[in-house]
Amino acid sequence: MEENQPKTGKYALRFGLLLGLVSIVFSIMLFTMDMHYEQNTMVQIVSLILAAAAISLGVSQFKKDNGGFLKLSEALKIGTGIALVAGILGLLYFFIQSSIIEPDYWDKAYEIGKQKALQDNPSLTEEQVDQGIEMQKKFKWLFYPIGLIINIIVGLVLGLIIGLIMKKQKPSY
Repeated sequence: MEENQPKTGKYALRFGLLLGLVSIVFSIMLFTMDMHYEQNTMVQIVSLILAAAAISLGVSQFKKDNGGFLKLSEALKIGTGIALVAGILGLLYFFIQSSIIEPDYWDKAYEIGKQKALQDNPSLTEEQVDQGIEMQKKFKWLFYPIGLIINIIVGLVLGLIIGLIMKKQKPSY
């Protein structure tokens, strides 16, 4: 008799949508507090905790629905899938924010970066910094695929850690 094994994709989608929505709410909160330009350590830690919580919940729910059993490969698939779905949603929101909600986002971000570069490296001239910013503008489109790749890698690592903690093999008999 065949057992009806749950599919990892269903959990990745459900918990990826949940993480994506929570991350968007967090981003909106930062935006309303005018903190969306800051990429300080605390913002990154909160984002990592949100991702770890969503992946833990997804893997835990899968394990529960799978009779208490979990393979490491299943945890990796769920973690990576959750990160992929949440990353796509987050990047869609960021695109909407940076092009519709706040169309001058990139200009402000470049200006903040310019001030920081001049402050951190007094040996740089303003022309050198402007040259660097012009180069960044040419490759701005790379932000989206690189952001998604980094999100997937974080999901893979979190899935690995959570999978190693929660794995339980089915008996072979």
